[in-house]
Amino acid sequence: MLKVNTTCRSPIIGLTGGIGSGKTAASNFFSELGIQIIDADVIARQALEKGSPLLPELFEYFGEGIKLSDGQLNRAKLRELIFNDPAQKEWLEQRVHPRVNTLMLEALQQRSAPYTILSSPLLIESSQNQLVDRLLVIDVPESIQLQRTCQRDDNSIELVQKIMAQQISRDQRLAAADDIINNTGDLNTLQKQVECLHQHYLELARKTL
Repeated sequence: MLKVNTTCRSPIIGLTGGIGSGKTAASNFFSELGIQIIDADVIARQALEKGSPLLPELFEYFGEGIKLSDGQLNRAKLRELIFNDPAQKEWLEQRVHPRVNTLMLEALQQRSAPYTILSSPLLIESSQNQLVDRLLVIDVPESIQLQRTCQRDDNSIELVQKIMAQQISRDQRLAAADDIINNTGDLNTLQKQVECLHQHYLELARKTL
């Protein structure tokens, strides 16, 4: 069970959404407002950077096809493999998730007022939701998720659909949310919604201090 030191009363706001929903753009706007962002995706990338003790295990299990010429991980190839084979995805998660959780907890223990954003695509369906005081969902229709992700990552429609199918549904996310940002508009619209919630979270933080 994940647990954060309760001596720090600074609230933790969980931020999540499906692939292509705009989690990163939203967290960047919170960061510009001076809020600390702890991003599980960033931590997961760091956990698999060159020199990581996990990389030799991955190369042995998946083969040299996921290894770039400079020794780095071919992340696009790995993504293709795991989302086409549930058993391989489970193997990877069993090795990466504990390391990510450890680094995430270390970062949360060092958080400071007024509040902290914990961004993770698996926040609701994993034990990470035990760490947050409030849940913010970045929401878009599935058609927009598909369009944005294909454009952003140059992935095939089929691969993106497989990734989306392995995430919880849009309805489940919305049912779990304390706060929702509708991100079907442009970046200016997203920024205004973030700024509004920022003021709300500052007020909540003042009440806990």
